[in-house]
Amino acid sequence: MANNIQGVKIKMSPSTKLFYVICYVVVTIVALTCLLPFIMLISGSFSSEQAIRFQGYGLLPREFSTAAYELIFKTPMTVIRAYGVSIFITVVGTAFGLLFTTMTAYVIARQDFKYRNQLSFFFYFTTLFNGGMVCTYIFYIQYLHLKDNLLALILPSMFNVFYLLIMRTFVAAIPTALIESAKIDGAGEYKIFFRIILPLLKSGLATIGLFLALGYWNDWYNAMLYMNDEKRYPLQYMLYSLMQKTQAMAAIASQANIQMIDMPSNSLKLAMAVVATGPIVLVYPFVQKYFVKGVTVGSVKG
Repeated sequence: MANNIQGVKIKMSPSTKLFYVICYVVVTIVALTCLLPFIMLISGSFSSEQAIRFQGYGLLPREFSTAAYELIFKTPMTVIRAYGVSIFITVVGTAFGLLFTTMTAYVIARQDFKYRNQLSFFFYFTTLFNGGMVCTYIFYIQYLHLKDNLLALILPSMFNVFYLLIMRTFVAAIPTALIESAKIDGAGEYKIFFRIILPLLKSGLATIGLFLALGYWNDWYNAMLYMNDEKRYPLQYMLYSLMQKTQAMAAIASQANIQMIDMPSNSLKLAMAVVATGPIVLVYPFVQKYFVKGVTVGSVKG
């Protein structure tokens, strides 16, 4: 085993080789530890309810069955519509959340902004105290009139002070000389922000963007509060509602001494997890490089 540095092969000592072998073994074990639960998740979603109850979970499906997926996709248009709602609020909410978070971080990170400390305190204070659920609900329903409006799913999660602190760290790392040089060349604030600052924040944008996207995609609580129209249910809340109905049917059947052993319950939960996490698993590899770099920079400079 040898390292190739600029075309020159350097032989490694036996102790170095042993170190690399140990590292590879440890990383492989950790990777398998992370991968096996996901394999069991998929396997369980394709197992029959009876097999899960009496035989438990396994790496391979036991008594292969698609009953859970058939129940979820019994009305395919409902699932497709829920996917569309989730994709819409995730894309729109992430885009505007990144814009507002980055613009705010840019302002409070500028040394020449006179009131940046007072403005920073205004944001930090909200992490200690807030109006609570009742006041927030009344504000959205009675004053903003957002009942059964998709904005009710976008606005609550659009701005997060924790993400603002992370983004401020990225902005503060940009040399002030770049901004001053752009001003000397006649560039305005908007041109400096969109043409100079944003291109230098790719790692930060990917990091915060992934956090925002995950938050929007997994959100079901706001839909429970503000949505009565089933056509506006996001995917997570649609699956949650389906699970509640299934459990209610099982409870009624149990009280009436009706056998419902074939009704998917445990397998339905696993199938719901597969349906809900699929798109995020496909998106993550495209932002992984920037995400890892962003988290590292934020942890070092924060």
